[in-house]
Amino acid sequence: MAHTAKQKDYFPYLLLVPATLVMVSIVAYPLIETFRLSFTNTGMSQNYEYVGLANYEKIMSRRFPEVIARTFYWMGLSVALKMLIGTLGAVLLNAMVPGRALFRILVMPPWVIPIAIGVFIWGWMYNGQFGMLSGMAQRIGILDAPFEFLAYKNSAFMATIVTDVWIGVPMVTLYLLAAMQSISRDLYEAAWVDGASRFYRFRRITLPLIIPSIATMALLSAIATFNSFDIIWILTEGGPRGATTTMIIDTYKTAISRFKYGEGAARTVMIVLFLGSFTFVYFVLLSRLAKRSPNNAA
Repeated sequence: MAHTAKQKDYFPYLLLVPATLVMVSIVAYPLIETFRLSFTNTGMSQNYEYVGLANYEKIMSRRFPEVIARTFYWMGLSVALKMLIGTLGAVLLNAMVPGRALFRILVMPPWVIPIAIGVFIWGWMYNGQFGMLSGMAQRIGILDAPFEFLAYKNSAFMATIVTDVWIGVPMVTLYLLAAMQSISRDLYEAAWVDGASRFYRFRRITLPLIIPSIATMALLSAIATFNSFDIIWILTEGGPRGATTTMIIDTYKTAISRFKYGEGAARTVMIVLFLGSFTFVYFVLLSRLAKRSPNNAA
């Protein structure tokens, strides 16, 4: 009997072994190897030397701090717009209006369409010669001549943000919509009987109860936006003149285009540290929100 009990104790851990081996092989080992390579001058040649912190000193002494600041600005503005538009969209889709199911279906295309195809479509729209945006602006009278949105630093920067927001808003909307629908209708009915307005009900009932969901989605959206590569690369490849070069784009250009694997590994390590800090802040925020929740207060 004792032998059988021990087998039962070890059996759940044995079931975890395959998944653990997979995680170690595809996550832990590449991460450790990248950290090791960040202290070398490895490139195309198989012969390399350990250079200590030289790669980190090199990237911090060049324009990389500017790239870091641009990345956070790009991520912050994009995530803020996603959360704002997504929250408003969730509120509208949660309202009892005719055709609500149709509106929910219409939210899906930006999320369902493959990212590359969607970004290519936006690239055509941004084209100054035959793009829809430039043509409409000229027809309305805003522009006197064709305007190449991706040829200028400020317009290209905003164009990549608009495209990223268009792709990311549906996920935010549907996630927050699910959170709103999990709220008991009794709370709204009680507030309605007491004469509470719609805005008061949203501020006092909906918003406090979906704050954990908002925090979760904000973190997931921040990580996805921080790691966004295909949108910027397809539209601008980091240009013009580095205006849309984020940390991911700069790392790709360094490691893949210029074959400086050691410097690219150092940039990758910094990206991992930033993403790890996002996760840490998220768990701290989530624990504080859990302590302030009405269930704990009761």
